[in-house]
Amino acid sequence: MDLNHTQKEIEKIKPLVGKLKSIVDKTENIIIIGNGGSNSIASHIAQDYTKVLGKKAISFSDPSRLTCYMNDYGIENAYMKFIEHFSQNNTLVILISSSGESKNIVNAAQYCNENDLDLITLSGFDSNNLLRSFNSKLSYWVDSKDYGIVECVHQIFLHSILV
Repeated sequence: MDLNHTQKEIEKIKPLVGKLKSIVDKTENIIIIGNGGSNSIASHIAQDYTKVLGKKAISFSDPSRLTCYMNDYGIENAYMKFIEHFSQNNTLVILISSSGESKNIVNAAQYCNENDLDLITLSGFDSNNLLRSFNSKLSYWVDSKDYGIVECVHQIFLHSILV
């Protein structure tokens, strides 16, 4: 991991902290979803947003439910169905995908747009990834193809409002 590149990407967070805080402050229910390392970030941030910000924040990280949804609805639809089952009025959905191309995350974003759910997307890799094409309150992109840089910067970005 190139630490200089990481630092440069972290500096890009500063002008967006106020916008992220404003979006989160206006909602009570938050669903945070990601794959792999991004799922770990989602789980961690959901705990912090509940504990520190007093939000009803959940992630989709329960193995039994996750494997049930994947089996019953297919991997590509599992997150979309979770959002369908757990979203309420005034729900914000935060979707995290390092590549911005994960089919299950893209389908979840499409569901949010079709059902007028507030959405924040976090991605990296290519600037023209699919996740960035959806209507969202905030689309945060990390200019790197290094998973370590993208995942660390995503976590720092989401943590930036915990003061």
